[in-house]
Amino acid sequence: MFGGGGGLNPRNMKQMMNQMGIDLEDIDAEEVIIRTADEDLVFHDADVQRMDAQGQQTYQIVGEPESRPRGEGGDAAAAIDADSDSDSESGFSDDDVEIVAMRTGASEAEAREALEETGDLAAAVQKLE
Repeated sequence: MFGGGGGLNPRNMKQMMNQMGIDLEDIDAEEVIIRTADEDLVFHDADVQRMDAQGQQTYQIVGEPESRPRGEGGDAAAAIDADSDSDSESGFSDDDVEIVAMRTGASEAEAREALEETGDLAAAVQKLE
């Protein structure tokens, strides 16, 4: 359809996409996590683009993911163990509280409360942002 010789040059491709009502936007992502039932696929410094076409958004991620079993490095409930410096009242370590507080700008008391309400580090950050 597009002719031979290795495809279109990027400028022509962009013009064609604009004519079809397709808008591309680069996203400056620091990290992308795809969570499945068995593993987390973690992309560090991935190239991410959002394409808007006919009212739908599609995301494209280009990079090499690191595969982690579910719960490693992202799930606060699974990360807490007997060796952590957890607060006996809430079950969350002081490090978890500090991470949420630093990430959101909230006080440590607000961060601990959000962790207790959500039970999850990422959910607590999202709640406070």
